Amino acid sequence: MTAVKWTHSRILTCGLSMAVALGLSGQVHAQKLFDLTANMSKNQVMDCKVVPDIETLFLISHIKYSKKDTDLQNKVIDQYLKRLDPTKIYMIESDVTELKAKLANLFQKTDKGDCKFMSEAQAILNKRVEEKLTFVKTFLGKDYQFDDKAEFLFDPEKKPYPKTVEESNEYLKKYIHFQIANYLATDTKRDEAKANVIKNYERSVKKIKETSEEDLIVNYLDTFARALDPHSSYFSKDQLEDFEIQMRLSLQGIGATLSSQDGFTVVDSLVPGGAAAKSGKIEPQDKIVAVSQEKGAFENVVDMDLKDVVKKIRGPKGTKVKLSIMRMKGDKKERFEVALTRDIVNLEDEAASILYMDRDVGPKKAKIGVINFPSFYADSKRGGRSSATDLKNILKEAKTKKVDALVLDLSTNGGGSLDDAVKIAGLFFKTGNVVKQSAKGNSREIVLADTDSQVDYAGPMVVLTSRISASASEIVAGTLQDYKRAVIVGGDHTFGKGSVQSVQGVSPISNALGALKVTVGMFYIPGGNSTQHRGVEGDIPLPGPFNTDDMGEKALDYSLPPTKIPPFLSAEASVKEGEGAWQPIRPEWVKALLEKSKLRVDKNAEFKKILDEAKKAEARGKVIKVAEVLKDKNEKDKKQKEKRTASRDQKNQEYLKRPEIAEAANIAADLVGLQIPTQTVGN
Repeated sequence: MTAVKWTHSRILTCGLSMAVALGLSGQVHAQKLFDLTANMSKNQVMDCKVVPDIETLFLISHIKYSKKDTDLQNKVIDQYLKRLDPTKIYMIESDVTELKAKLANLFQKTDKGDCKFMSEAQAILNKRVEEKLTFVKTFLGKDYQFDDKAEFLFDPEKKPYPKTVEESNEYLKKYIHFQIANYLATDTKRDEAKANVIKNYERSVKKIKETSEEDLIVNYLDTFARALDPHSSYFSKDQLEDFEIQMRLSLQGIGATLSSQDGFTVVDSLVPGGAAAKSGKIEPQDKIVAVSQEKGAFENVVDMDLKDVVKKIRGPKGTKVKLSIMRMKGDKKERFEVALTRDIVNLEDEAASILYMDRDVGPKKAKIGVINFPSFYADSKRGGRSSATDLKNILKEAKTKKVDALVLDLSTNGGGSLDDAVKIAGLFFKTGNVVKQSAKGNSREIVLADTDSQVDYAGPMVVLTSRISASASEIVAGTLQDYKRAVIVGGDHTFGKGSVQSVQGVSPISNALGALKVTVGMFYIPGGNSTQHRGVEGDIPLPGPFNTDDMGEKALDYSLPPTKIPPFLSAEASVKEGEGAWQPIRPEWVKALLEKSKLRVDKNAEFKKILDEAKKAEARGKVIKVAEVLKDKNEKDKKQKEKRTASRDQKNQEYLKRPEIAEAANIAADLVGLQIPTQTVGN
């Protein structure tokens, strides 16, 4: 989970001072950080000279690593090779041997400011990518025969690098059939599909050739970070800006989400109230082919990297941008221009919201509030928006609507602000400990507690999770489970991320050198368990698409090991009578709820589909069958298009129809029934 409060150039955990956040020896570490970043501020250029200092910044703060050693160096080399050719399509065994020789004594090189190995590695990759382009053009010539029977092992972790170029090309043939199938499945003509695949490889060559020295250094620093653990990383200046936008849920721009498809920048969806939506001229699936600033000339953006296109479109509130749009009308292409005035865009789809459902409880109707909570966001600016404040307001509305039970949906929530997680858990009990955080050099844990004595909602409660619920989600779900405040439904367990990250700007005076996201601690929920690897176990598991062995923290490279500490539950959390009183979940209730849910799930056709898909996926493993691509992709593309073009009301209705949402509401209603007569239904 990432903390989100700036102190100097560092985003820190829950507003703690830098010294406390880094442990008993934190003052020494803080001084090192200050001295190092102050010195680096003199050089605002991303070049090889800054690499050893940034590596040192990581090691000062990281929970596990303090120095560069052979073990860490081997991990960095392993990650570097994976980054160069993640699919193992381009490089062969001899390339890897040559690269490992160039990467020998890696840390000695970076300490001396020697980054020659980066350009040498890039040259090897460039050579292979150009060879593959030549091969693809030949293979897709006039004699090309599409093979819908082709099968190949896609998972790079389960296949070695090919020994020869010939062996590599044999694999590539099958992969090309797969790429052609993806186009054919969307009714693209054969010749156009071939041309598109060739263009994809041409773009790969172009992208590698355009990789700057700064890009190479940023990529290496991110590789170094990811060798420490799965959640440490390095943000370039642009990536830092994206991170801040995500955390504060607002940006200045036109209000459209964009993606890159076949070299075009495509409008995926429009943000309600944004400039693009208000214009009435832009639609999902439109292609942006050129961009102009104010009265300037249009600049072609076809085949331009998506991040560079986004930079041209974003801008300060009140400024103008013009877009040249291409739209398909049947078989014809329509092209037109749209002038937009940039504005503040609130990313409401990522904000917490509540919907309501009715369920039968005996002879009466129970109103169930379903809170869609996709992220723990927080704007670090004074008075900025936060998920905790939004949820507090939602609970006020729910009480006004006289809900009989709540479902808090964290099933797609990957985490976010630790400060907000503590506050949000505390909305549902009086006061008490929420999480303990270990820190580097610290002989004791740091306790983070809810101190607000108000119980914002005291009624029956279900928390919906999945295996992608992570970090802050796991703190909230685990805390409410440990206090017996809620029933946990959905995933057999959550993701299993039990670590805390801080984001630290490299320079206190400029973002030019980007920022570090570094793991500074481990956290524990009140029962004493770390959520690391184990996650939060569901009281009532439901079938889900993410219930696979490769989904979760323990499947990631270099994930940190789990630990356990004594419980630190607070008696002050409970309210037994009067205002704010809530009933602790009893084991017999969970047993009864589980039995009722299982009967419904066993009869539910949607859950049966999920189980069938899971069995198919397990049977085929990571083997791609081209025939199945042709069979399945049309339906998937149709559903994705419907989702992109749906109105907010349509999206809400589809959301409530999801089988896990509907079943969570059923379980909440059953819980209301178990708490009668103290729970009054249907007021």
